[in-house]
Amino acid sequence: MELTPFSELTAAMQHIDGRHRITLPADWLQGRTAYGGLSAALCLQATVRSHADLPPLRSAQFCFIGPATGELDIAAAVLRQGKSTVIVGTDLTGDSGLAVRATFCFGSGRASAHHHQSLVMSKVAGPDQCPSYFEWPQRPNFMSHFEGQLAHGAHPRTPGAQPEMTVWMRHRDAGDDADLVRLLALADALPPAALVLATEPIMISTMTWSIDMLDARPCTPNGWWLAKTVADTSREGYSAQRNVIWSSDGKPVLVARQNVAIFG
Repeated sequence: MELTPFSELTAAMQHIDGRHRITLPADWLQGRTAYGGLSAALCLQATVRSHADLPPLRSAQFCFIGPATGELDIAAAVLRQGKSTVIVGTDLTGDSGLAVRATFCFGSGRASAHHHQSLVMSKVAGPDQCPSYFEWPQRPNFMSHFEGQLAHGAHPRTPGAQPEMTVWMRHRDAGDDADLVRLLALADALPPAALVLATEPIMISTMTWSIDMLDARPCTPNGWWLAKTVADTSREGYSAQRNVIWSSDGKPVLVARQNVAIFG
């Protein structure tokens, strides 16, 4: 399958009648729909294009309501603007109706007497010393756009292993490593950690995703990011998991929680 580079994909977004519009090529789909990280990234792209001079992104919440299929329309509206923060609500609509409802919180930095963080990056081998990750059969189309090297944990369908994985990841399409839209698309590229427990291919669907940004302008020196995903629970057809992403020099840049529906 011919791959559409991420930079070309986002450049194809059009501004029409106060909304942003895009149609996704098949190589960016998970089945018939966009995967959650891409839908989130497109919402962010439309938001920053619609509202100039926003302060840095501090957090975001996404509710994945329906499939993001066909021609996608994205509308972003400021819900509240204060002295240092801006809250924006963004809706992504596809051929089947409302697909994603997102809320972004942007906030300016301020002087603080506190400086604390406990998210120390695990000591793992570098990406050039780790086995390739995105290579199992029947993987979704969109995963072909990413390079991954397994630093710790297991592939999907490894019964008996712990439901977690730590993976070096980067876009195959070289671009600006300080581009937050690119990072958001990458942050959801891994499969749910609960799929490690599976014995056969099964369908999944992200229900909600909440992220907190730990750096106002995240970047990584060599294009690689280290992502750790751990399933806290997997029962009754749902899995709750947590995610952390570090830059390659060990700086934590993003934490997230995700609720995933698992069918089968």
